[in-house]
Amino acid sequence: MTTAGVRAAPAGIEGVVARMRRLAQALPPRDGVAVFNRVYLTVTEEIGQRVAAGAFENRVTATELDVRFAARYLTAVDGEAAGRRAPACWRPLFHMRGHPAVRPLQFALAGINAHIGHDLPLALADTCVALGLEPCALEGDFDRVGEVLVALEERVRDGLAPELVDVADPLTHLVGAWSLDAARAAAWTTFRALFAMRELPDVTEEFTERLDAAVGLVSRCLLTPLG
Repeated sequence: MTTAGVRAAPAGIEGVVARMRRLAQALPPRDGVAVFNRVYLTVTEEIGQRVAAGAFENRVTATELDVRFAARYLTAVDGEAAGRRAPACWRPLFHMRGHPAVRPLQFALAGINAHIGHDLPLALADTCVALGLEPCALEGDFDRVGEVLVALEERVRDGLAPELVDVADPLTHLVGAWSLDAARAAAWTTFRALFAMRELPDVTEEFTERLDAAVGLVSRCLLTPLG
């Protein structure tokens, strides 16, 4: 339904982790994509451990979702490296990745925004179609992934910008305007809308394009150079 332009993902969560580790080794540490990749790698490793431990309702479904989700990010990165036009949601991060006045926390949040706001609802919809599921079948595991993300977001903010206690710092106000909980809630609603319109390809295409552009605008705001 929404897989156009998305390359086949690495086999299993272990394959995704291996691909992200290779990417981490290839990129300069201060590169904006590298900053997000480190965050996403940590999340994926944690989810992989929980899937292996049986913490998700259905190991097959959780793995399918995780791999399809990661494939959208990895496809965008590979496409950018090959000179192809990236989805609008990822362009701000790719364009600003080397800007000296953008701080690491901004890179991390812009990547998280692109991935959750755009990639997650599409990956959820694709997983349902591929496995013949209804949205309600993914809700429990969606919430379990959310628990990992919420716990990690706090560590990311503390690790990348411990100075956020300074209320005079513009970064404090910029990142305070973005909410992971709100982004996740919007992603779930968007996914349900995409699934409901799955038999209307023209409408789905237009809806997805508008979603991509809107998420990209938020990422661009998050990457405002602050010095």
